[in-house]
Parts: sequence; structure tokens; C-alpha cells
Amino acid sequence: MSGNGQPSPSERPTITVMNRPDRIDADACYRALCSHDARFDGQFFTAVTSTGIYCRPVCRVRTPRRENCRFFAHAAQAEHAGFRPCLRCRPELAPMERHWSSEDASAILLQQATLWLDDPQHWHDSEGNMGERMAARLGVSDRHLRRVFEDQLGVSPLQYLLTRKLLTAKQLLADTDLPITQVALVSGFGSVRRFNAAFFEHYRLNPTQLRRQIGTRDSDQGTTVRLGYRPPYDVAATLAFFRQRLIEGVAFVDEQQRFGQTLRMDIGERSHRGWLIAEFDETRNQLVLRVSDELREVLPQVIHRLRAALDLDADPGAINAVLHGAFPAGDGLRVPGALDGFELAVRAVLGQQITVAAARTLAQRLVNRFGEPIDTPFAALTRLFPAPAVLAQAGGDALGELGIVKQRQAAIVALARGVAEQGLVLNGSADVPATIAALKAMPGIGDWTAQYIAMRALRWPDAFPAGDVALHKAMGLQEAKHPAREAEAASLAWKPWRSYAVLRAWSAGHVAPQTGATA
Repeated sequence: MSGNGQPSPSERPTITVMNRPDRIDADACYRALCSHDARFDGQFFTAVTSTGIYCRPVCRVRTPRRENCRFFAHAAQAEHAGFRPCLRCRPELAPMERHWSSEDASAILLQQATLWLDDPQHWHDSEGNMGERMAARLGVSDRHLRRVFEDQLGVSPLQYLLTRKLLTAKQLLADTDLPITQVALVSGFGSVRRFNAAFFEHYRLNPTQLRRQIGTRDSDQGTTVRLGYRPPYDVAATLAFFRQRLIEGVAFVDEQQRFGQTLRMDIGERSHRGWLIAEFDETRNQLVLRVSDELREVLPQVIHRLRAALDLDADPGAINAVLHGAFPAGDGLRVPGALDGFELAVRAVLGQQITVAAARTLAQRLVNRFGEPIDTPFAALTRLFPAPAVLAQAGGDALGELGIVKQRQAAIVALARGVAEQGLVLNGSADVPATIAALKAMPGIGDWTAQYIAMRALRWPDAFPAGDVALHKAMGLQEAKHPAREAEAASLAWKPWRSYAVLRAWSAGHVAPQTGATA
């Protein structure tokens, strides 16, 4: 333990998150629990046998006795063992745990499956065959997938999913005034009866009782919820990244360090249009999110997108263990994502071989010409980014008048048609290798653009645009005979966090010389 009461790096819990609870280092977890260190938030949960409650490591109740504690890597494991979530620290606010592996086949399969299950757009399964659909998407049998979940987590895929849905419902009950019927439906339950039964079975309260105990906290203007993240988080750098690239009318970053954006959510046959405002509460390591009433019906999807866009689920400890030596000043940097993967992809095309400022100008023209007006309470939010269906029909003359060259015109139309007509998925649940291949098969999209999209829209932590000129300069390879090849070779030391290495190299402008093992 360090002098300020925080665990030193050598004392961090050796938690293999994608493992069964009996494989966790319980003593290390207890030391982390005693520290209340937010760096461990979401990495494990503590279940107290004397109360039947499970908590986050940051919970401020009196620390339980060691012999009364059981430790779980996932909330689903704790609930499967019969424990209920704490009403004070609220496990539903914890950042998600993302364990990335590039070698262990079972771990890779599990990470892909949990990413898919964490996305609320997959929670509504009217045909009742979600497990089979997910297994087919991952290229394995339903039986094999269940076996991997049982071996790695000790729960089935459907038990994991049920916990995600229940915790989402719990957050909506606590933080919003949404009717309970609507809470049930937007949380992925097919009926209120099923929701009530599952909620009571797991939490021994019915939804009305929980809401009565906690009360609601909706604001006068929109719906407000809180989202947790692990420190360190360089808020100023993240907001500066977005400020440099924002399109007027679509997004803003103000002097109060608030981030706002208009948003279109196409879910099933319905399109939801609205706005959101995000403000960091750094003293509590939380983000305060305010969402317009028009987006309340898809609030879980909005939360999921914003967590990805602001990289709230990153684990700085794991990332810095690999990258700190090369980038000692970048420990709090995150990889900024996007609320709309299609918008990000179009802007990546517009940014090919030109400056950020020039790309922003082209994007502004595109929004002014094809974007849809929207009414909001904020003067800085007046338009939506053009929908895929709109740009799919855009003619070359109309795009050319905006200063967009023919090669990029073709790429934009191909992207729009891929999303609107061919089911191209540009978010964190996409099949990364297949999506990169599909992107590179489109006219005007090469490896740099595909890797950039993978890094920011697909949320792939190991993307690496080896041909990036600024990256070559930061790595001291601009004079090399084959800079892209040498950059790729040098980047192997940064796996599986090369996306973070790219952001740190861009930010620092150089890579520190390696004098030994990274800290």
C-alpha cells in the first residue's frame, strides 16, 4: 500500500476478468476494496454473505469483514449466486469490463459474445432464438458457446444477458420517471409480467417498491442519468479532440466543458431524433448525461453509444501497463469514438490526405446541404448529420459542388448504400476483420481509412493505420525506406492496445525511447 492509502501498481488485483469467480485472487480484491480506489471500478464485485448484497469496489459503506466477502468478476456471476445489487453504490453505474485477448480462442469468443450481448439493440428477440442467432454470427454452435460461458464465467449467455437487462431497468427506475411498462419494454423484456417476475426473483423487490425507495431524479429539461468511468481520464484532451472536429449545428463543446450533439437512432422500423448533453463530474468519476424526451424510448441504446463514444469502459491500468514506457504522459488519454458510426466513416473519407480543418469544412458543407433541421432548446444544436439513405441517393454533381473529389464521392455513396441497403454495421458489435475487408473493397477506401474507422467507430483497441504520416513522424520513421512496414513491425510491442498508442503518438508528437520494461 502506498503512503496515500492507494495500492501501488504491484498491488493491483490479479483479476482475470473472463474467468470463473473461483479463479480470482480474492486477497488482492479485498485490498482493492479497502482502498475504495476507482481504478478498480467494474473490474470485480464484492458480495457480502452476511447481507446478501453485492457492491462495487468504490462503495462507501463500512468495509465488510474478509471472511464475509466473495468476489466476482461480473455482476451476472454475483446475481447467479443469489446476491442482490447494492442500492447505494449501484452496480449498474460501473464501467463495463473489457478483457482483450489476441491469443486465447475461448477468451476471444467470449469477448465477442459479451460485446454483442452488451449492445441493447440485440435485446429484443421476438422469435426467442437469440442464443442461436448469436452463435451463428460468431460461427460456432449454440452448445459450444454455452460451454465457453459456463467454463469462463460460470453462467449461461442468457443469464449474463438477463443481468444486463435487469441492471439497465434498475438504472431507469432509479434515475428517470419513465412508466414501469416503458422501462420493461426498453430494457428488452417482452412483457411487463416477465419483467416483474424476473425483477422480484433477483432483487426481492418489485419495480414499484424500488422506485419508491430511491425516488426519481429527472431534470426539467430531458432525462438525466449518471455513467461511471475509471480514472485517470484526461477530460480536457477528449473534449479538445471533439472541439477541433465539431460541425456547427450538429455538436458543440462549451466553456463549461459540456459536450452536446444531435442524434438520430434508427431502431427497427422507427427513427428517433433528438439531442444529448454530457458533462463530466470528475470528483465522482462520473458522466452526467441528459437526453431529450424524443430519445427516452431508446435510452439504453443512447447510453451504450455514448459510453463507446467517450470510451468510458477503458481500463487505464491494463493499457498503461503496456504503453506507459513509450508514452509516459498519456496515461489518461482515451480513444474518442462516435455516436454515429456512419457519420464517423463519412468524415474519415472526407479527411483523406487533408488537414483536420479542411476535412471539417467539407463535413460542414455536407451537413448544410443534406442535413435535416431539428428543433432543440440549444442554439448550437440545429441539424442532424445526413442519413445514409439520403447520401445513398446523392448525385456526383451535388457532392462535387461541395468540393468533394470524385474518388471520395464514390466512397461516400458506397458507404451510405452499404449501411442503408446492405446491412453494413459500423459500431462496436461489428465483426471487425469482416468489416475492415468490406470497407477496403469499396471504391476510395484503403487501409488507412478502414483502420481509422475500426479504431473509432468499431471500437477496436488494436487498430493501427500503419500508413499514417503523422504517426511515422512521431515514431521517427518519416525518412525510412518503408515507413509503413517499419511502423507495423514496431507497433507489435503495443498489442493489443495499438489504437491507444496511435492516439498517444498523435498527442505527444513522439514516442519515448524504450529503456526497459514498461511500467
